[in-house]
Amino acid sequence: MVFTCTEEQRELRDGLAPFCETINEGHIERDARAEFSHDAWKTLRGSGILGLPFGEEWGGLGQDLVTTMFVLEGLGQGCRDGGLLFSTTTHIVSTGVPLARFGSRELKDRYLPAVCDGSLIGAHAISEPGSGSDALAMRTTAKKVDGGWVLSGSKTFISNAPIADVVVVYARTDPAGGPLGITTFLVDTSSLGFSVGQPIAKMGLKTSPMAEIYLDDCFVPDGNVIGRRGMGFLILDHVMKWEILLSFVINTGEMQHRVERCVEYANERHQFGRPIGANQSVQNRIVDMKIATESARKWLYDTAEKLQRGETITTDLAIAKLVASEANLSTSIAAVNVFGGNGYMAEYGLEKDVRNAVGGTIYSGTSDIQRSRIAAMLKLPTS
Repeated sequence: MVFTCTEEQRELRDGLAPFCETINEGHIERDARAEFSHDAWKTLRGSGILGLPFGEEWGGLGQDLVTTMFVLEGLGQGCRDGGLLFSTTTHIVSTGVPLARFGSRELKDRYLPAVCDGSLIGAHAISEPGSGSDALAMRTTAKKVDGGWVLSGSKTFISNAPIADVVVVYARTDPAGGPLGITTFLVDTSSLGFSVGQPIAKMGLKTSPMAEIYLDDCFVPDGNVIGRRGMGFLILDHVMKWEILLSFVINTGEMQHRVERCVEYANERHQFGRPIGANQSVQNRIVDMKIATESARKWLYDTAEKLQRGETITTDLAIAKLVASEANLSTSIAAVNVFGGNGYMAEYGLEKDVRNAVGGTIYSGTSDIQRSRIAAMLKLPTS
């Protein structure tokens, strides 16, 4: 299936251009300083993009999943601050999506308008020091008390943690409950017993801050439970589908920009009396980049359309994530090679694309995990 955009979808996407131009100013310097730009966030808020998939009654734009992806792909193509893009999808997916789909009317009325306009920044807390990708092994607990819950434990690798106003926390409410023993809570970062560690230095996506969070008998009122007790794993499954589709469609936009930039450079850069693009090895490299980009785009949009139709996407999602994340990494390395020595220099912004892309093969389920899921769906033997 080939996705064809409507005129309205194209207008939404094209409207991002002036915002991207402003955001791009100083992006290489911000990456070097590992600095989240509140000014860039303010610019992004003005575009309305943070409310794309949420209802108009809460200040959103009321767009479906595929339209949201199409506009975010345009953001990836136009915006060079990869960390800001990652913080954007984290905010939309981690907080807005579970609130909109599972939150009570009262909870949505209280928080969703501020999530849509970006006046509150959101994050979610799943991974723990001892469990990593194994969400069911989480040890953070939530004990029922009069009027609410007391959360205790710690979470790590929390994107947006140093700047977040609200965090969606997944905690165990039933030690023996398996998938049904996890519940989802919306926690204000100003809550007593909630604290954030020092920012964690990392290889890429440096302008998207990350830290551990600590829950020291942190009280959360009953009204801040998202969904019902024991629904946490179901909510997480829904959120992860959106996380993969939105995060990696932004990467597809970045890949498209990368291809266009390499074509331009291959035509302009001369060596030995002719454009480097006349060399078959350079041509092949750029052609492979184009194929990888289109393959990632097709898998992501086809999977999203299946999800919107209510079809099972377990295998499709794993393939889409695997194809897109590894394509983003391979095309980033290819772009550095097309640019040669210039590509290795920080001022061209291509080396940071490589550092950013490595993370995509790890977060949202590593490449090894995706291959294991696909193998399981093929009914291959387990050890």
